[in-house]
Amino acid sequence: MDVEEFWALIGEACAEVDALELDFDDRRDAFGHACEEQLVNRTPAEIIQFSLRQWQLRDHAYRYDLWAAAFLIEGWWSDDAFMDFRDGLISLGRHWYERALADPDSLADHPAVRDGGDVLIGNEDFSQVAHRAYQRLTDESDGLNEALEASPEAGPLSAMTEPAGARWDVADDNEMRRRLPSLAGIYLD
Repeated sequence: MDVEEFWALIGEACAEVDALELDFDDRRDAFGHACEEQLVNRTPAEIIQFSLRQWQLRDHAYRYDLWAAAFLIEGWWSDDAFMDFRDGLISLGRHWYERALADPDSLADHPAVRDGGDVLIGNEDFSQVAHRAYQRLTDESDGLNEALEASPEAGPLSAMTEPAGARWDVADDNEMRRRLPSLAGIYLD
């Protein structure tokens, strides 16, 4: 599964969930379920490739500027929470993912974010959909992890240890306003 096929599957799951007109919090669980159901109709090899593409995209978003945006939106600063945020960003679909990578401040335009309040883009459940689908197909509880460890594509992905880009003090409101003015306008003003 290449990145285009990955995004096509994500797009189908997004369309299915968007048709349900759920509130943003309920969308996360429904999206995970929609993805899982699509994946169980694929081969184990395709699920491995899906997981590798997800890992790749999550690593592309491993950047300090996106981490700072996540800090403003979700209100905390941990590597685990940021992983959930990056999975959630992917689950919003290609448009929002690519837009956020081009300009993290553009997340201020997302309907769930622009009104402020308690918004969690993070989607921990999405990180497990490939594992659940793989287990349903193969009846192997740790089979996907073993397949990923054996994949030559996983080596460079597991090597990333620090977010890319310049780090700045997210507790400095003036710096946040300078670097992420639209998000700061929502969450700091």
